[in-house]
Amino acid sequence: MSDVRHVLVLPDRDAAEEVAEELPDRFGVTEEPQLVRDALAGEDDAEDAQWLVVVEDPDARLDPAALDELAAAYEGWLEKP
Repeated sequence: MSDVRHVLVLPDRDAAEEVAEELPDRFGVTEEPQLVRDALAGEDDAEDAQWLVVVEDPDARLDPAALDELAAAYEGWLEKP
């Protein structure tokens, strides 16, 4: 079984940090999620950057629908693989 990586796209850093903090409690994620700033193409203004929360899921046990729901609560979404 190959490792699964989930990428949640959030509108700003605060939302990304809150989602990252919720992952261990709600999903039992043991590995620290990775936060990545994703500047939108052609945008120089840092305010227009999205933030990605990258979650490693080596056992493929996380429910993508539940992750999408969590991201949606912060006006984000789960990137489809």
